[in-house]
Amino acid sequence: MPQIIPITSTDDPRVAAYTALTERQLKNRLDPRRGLFVAESPKVILTAMDAGYVPQSLLCEERHLSLDAAPIVERLAEDTPIYIGTRETLAGLTGYALTRGVLSVMRRPELPTPEQVVAGARRVVVLDAVVDATNVGALFRSAAALGADAVLCTPQTCDPLNRRAIRVSMGSVFLVPWTWLPPTADGLTPLDRLHALGFETCAMALRKDSITPRQLAERHVPRLAIVLGGEGWGLDQPTIDQATHTVMIPMHHGADSLNVAAAGAIAIYALTQ
Repeated sequence: MPQIIPITSTDDPRVAAYTALTERQLKNRLDPRRGLFVAESPKVILTAMDAGYVPQSLLCEERHLSLDAAPIVERLAEDTPIYIGTRETLAGLTGYALTRGVLSVMRRPELPTPEQVVAGARRVVVLDAVVDATNVGALFRSAAALGADAVLCTPQTCDPLNRRAIRVSMGSVFLVPWTWLPPTADGLTPLDRLHALGFETCAMALRKDSITPRQLAERHVPRLAIVLGGEGWGLDQPTIDQATHTVMIPMHHGADSLNVAAAGAIAIYALTQ
């Protein structure tokens, strides 16, 4: 049976990973290879465990040990600490009332290279400077559900293992292969790297010469990377100019564009089926 440890103080250093450490501090805890992340809710935690992630500890209301947390507890190693407290204590620790009463700290994985992630892939989603955690989580959920083979993130994109991104994705960040896609030391841009790997790229951009997702789908491109830009201004001009295709979703009623998460879902569906 894992260790059950009551927590009564919001200053308890044993639960600092849940309370006192920022996302940046979690990511770089000790060194990047030993960084941490926090998963929230039983469904998300179990999805992570099914994907091979191992809880380092659990934090939950005591009553959840025999309720929502029970399937997780059954699978924990015997030396895994389980920190328990009242709903009020945990709200004081985390700053908000836990929706399902269960959190878990897990170790960050060593990510593969972009070349390893896209080996054999036909449809890849690229998140270029998508900075909002909610949008990143929603896009991972769409990528997993709608059949994308992998997701690549430029360094300016919000960390997919951000607590909110994980929660919004409903654990999809653990289901679809992903990694970072930085420029190379010799000057290759992210799109250059994809072109060198045999992908055509489509930039989601509002240009007069853009085609629709349906028109691009009819071309039956063997290997395609769908490139989505950040909130606000979208993709920068050099990235658009580098892309093999530019694609836009036709708008109506005077609307000029969709939120990146909504546009991404439509593009992924149209271009992966």
